[in-house]
Amino acid sequence: MSAPPAGAADPGIVCAFAVTRTPPDVATLASVTGHQEGGPLRVLRAGGLCLVVQDVPAALFGEEALTERLNRPDDLERCARAHHRGVEAAAGQGPVVPLPMATLYHGDRSAEQAVLSRKSVLDALLDRLRDRTEWAVKVHATERAKDAAVDAAAPAQAGAGAGRAYLGRASARRRGRQDANAKAAAEADAVDTELRRYAVAATRHRPQSERLTGRRAPQLLNAAYLVENTECAAFTRALARLTAAGRHPAVEVSASGPWIPYSFARWDEDPDATEPDRTEPGHPAPDRTEPGHPAPDHTEPGPPAPGRTEQPLTEQEAGA
Repeated sequence: MSAPPAGAADPGIVCAFAVTRTPPDVATLASVTGHQEGGPLRVLRAGGLCLVVQDVPAALFGEEALTERLNRPDDLERCARAHHRGVEAAAGQGPVVPLPMATLYHGDRSAEQAVLSRKSVLDALLDRLRDRTEWAVKVHATERAKDAAVDAAAPAQAGAGAGRAYLGRASARRRGRQDANAKAAAEADAVDTELRRYAVAATRHRPQSERLTGRRAPQLLNAAYLVENTECAAFTRALARLTAAGRHPAVEVSASGPWIPYSFARWDEDPDATEPDRTEPGHPAPDRTEPGHPAPDHTEPGPPAPGRTEQPLTEQEAGA
């Protein structure tokens, strides 16, 4: 983050939450607490766009101090939840482009310049996200004791044949695992293919680790779908069919939504160049949480938070 010119008054640190065309009213902003250490939420206007921001203390939100705080899980969760509250406040009257968590500027002018420098991208994103919401879907393989069944089907032998029998059982277990994995992967792909029929865009995030999911079975699909509000009923009916008992026995499907479409609101990308299916190469965090849930919700939470957990952006990185 660049320092202010020598001799100039310190403009303070401004934390930005989201961009919209239809700012929330004063009462809504007054009722929302962003970061507890900061001032009230307010609106900056820049070229027909509105940026919901909050003044925050440099002692806690300066680059070094914030990096240290975000390395502490409790502080990270608090920051993520505060960020999501700010984004929700901005989303009350129309579509929003959520900004990465901890998007910071030296003063209002730098924040306004960042918005103006990307106005065409932000306008395109707001048009794309109007009347659309995000749904998060996770697919895990089911947990089954296949090895025991293989052992039972191959009784132990004594003598010279014992070694061959052991190798045979080990080979059978390996084939069984491979077959089960292939079946589960195919069913996860089938779930994804079906849900894409009801979405205008979809993206696959990196699957979450067992440490975050708390499950022994691997996560095969961690996807987000951008759905027209008028298609939400059809999308949820499709989810109900996919989760019906016996439909896909090799996997378990869980879903949540609708959320603010964090996964489809990258203001550092050209929306027209965004592929309908991507693996979020710009997300440094290895795991993701439910959009809209800054905390370990599925406990990931993935990101903490509804969006991504990214390092603070400087004015230069934000385009100011």
